[in-house]
Amino acid sequence: MSLSLQSGGSSSRVSASSFSATGTGIVAAANAAGNQVTTRPITTGTSVLGIKYRNGVMLAADTLVSYGSLAKYKNARRLLPVNSRTLIGASGEYSDLQSISDLLIANALEDRCTADSLYEEDNTNEECAKEVWSYLRAVMYQRRNKMNPLWNDVIVAGFQQNPDGSTSDTPFLGTVDKIGTAYEDDMLATGFGGYIALPLMREKYRPDMEEGEARALLEDCLRILFYRDCRALNRVQIAKVTKEGGVLVSEPYELDTFWDYKGYVSTKAGMGTDGGW
Repeated sequence: MSLSLQSGGSSSRVSASSFSATGTGIVAAANAAGNQVTTRPITTGTSVLGIKYRNGVMLAADTLVSYGSLAKYKNARRLLPVNSRTLIGASGEYSDLQSISDLLIANALEDRCTADSLYEEDNTNEECAKEVWSYLRAVMYQRRNKMNPLWNDVIVAGFQQNPDGSTSDTPFLGTVDKIGTAYEDDMLATGFGGYIALPLMREKYRPDMEEGEARALLEDCLRILFYRDCRALNRVQIAKVTKEGGVLVSEPYELDTFWDYKGYVSTKAGMGTDGGW
């Protein structure tokens, strides 16, 4: 007879005959414990918005991560720099976003260590945004085929590169979802933003928008999402990628909101209610 500890510290006796002489029972138990897959997201972030403007690309997202329907983490940053010319933002499972970030950082470190120069100012060996986007497409599709997907919709922003490795003047904005579907566009939105914010962005977008106009449009869309999406927050981040300035991610800040609209406070259909939905 052998002792095995169960949860809570109690012990129970297990017959040695329950395992075969070759140890196949132990192997089966180990495989059952180790063969785990993501069946559903637990802690999730909502929409990420992206738009091209005259001199670069800009992303925006709030900082809320919800635990189911509970607004639990209010300072979770979902806009992450990959290198000096590439930026990502993602909605969906936050722990999977952390795994993606760790993977991209490891790749960037490997590129740096195998480059001809280790000096910080020499970034010709860094992956451009389109390379990062293509790599994530392959990763997402591979994980989907293993029935263990990364539960994220990722937006990649930055610049493409010239054949000599220098940064191109062509901005890049692309998205990849959890099953590997990928495409590029001048404006993108994930999550609930694809239903509410994206039509507004398409209506107001111009290819020659200045940085201030792009930021104002993204803030307006985030504000509307805060009004309409119960998983959104008015504490947000803005990030941009420019050829001259590289990647810049703002500190979180709060958007001004206005709740005195007539539709919010008036009675509904003469029913004499308190104005709630």
